[in-house]
Amino acid sequence: MACFKLCKQDAGRTVLEILSEQIPAAPRSYLRQLLRGGKVHCGGKPLTEDTFLQGYETLQLPDSDRLQKLCAVTVPKLTILLETETFLAVFKPAGLAIHSSAGHTDDNLTDRLRAWMHHRKAPYRIAPAHRLDIGTSGPVLFGKGRKATAALGKTLQSGEMRKIYLALVHGCPPQEGIMATAVRVQGKIKQAATRFRVQGRHGNSALLELELLSGRKHQIRQQCSEAGWPIYGDSRYGGPGLPGLIRLFLHCRELCWSTETGKSCYSVSSPLPEELCSILRSIQIDPPSPN
Repeated sequence: MACFKLCKQDAGRTVLEILSEQIPAAPRSYLRQLLRGGKVHCGGKPLTEDTFLQGYETLQLPDSDRLQKLCAVTVPKLTILLETETFLAVFKPAGLAIHSSAGHTDDNLTDRLRAWMHHRKAPYRIAPAHRLDIGTSGPVLFGKGRKATAALGKTLQSGEMRKIYLALVHGCPPQEGIMATAVRVQGKIKQAATRFRVQGRHGNSALLELELLSGRKHQIRQQCSEAGWPIYGDSRYGGPGLPGLIRLFLHCRELCWSTETGKSCYSVSSPLPEELCSILRSIQIDPPSPN
């Protein structure tokens, strides 16, 4: 019998989500078949695909030849935050590019996910619907096929997707406000707006929650720098370093949007990575609670 020991990060996730991550080579249709047949147990009780778990449980699966082969397949490690029939939300760590680019030709998030989907024998090609800077962590949405990817792109372009970030800045910003300024994008000047609120502060450092009201490249980084509160680790825009910080202190925490029909609403959240929580504790700022 195959067993999977869960951790605290699995709390609040469904059995199907967790199994898809633990056995990435397994088609979701096969995992659903196991669950609907009552072959996945926890504490001696069968689970359904929509069962939400608390974390730290142990899942028991049948000892079949097919399952053993699927578990033995080596697939790139990914953290799937949410998956539906039309899209996936995948966590992107800082330092990993979304696409193949100069200096990142051998490893990027899109290629990892395509290899992952290949082992699942997916009948479509996945593609990212938006971008995150290499130094920024958080969820990235991938459409399953051209139609789904185009629909996500239309939602993003319409401004109907709510995007929430966390950034640690050097300076003393007011408790809340809106930065409405011009930013430079590929040699052109464009208007941008970002709502912000201080989540915690100590000395000359402040943790900001930021909501993008427009979608310009490097918008948050440019606006914070021009306001006099550059983001820690952002050498491009004058951000200072901090002991132990080896990345940009910018993280996308949440994405919220509705489908084109308005019948479904989605929310994808990604807690602040532990390496950034440790930095906050070192400067006496309490890390935010996971959503």
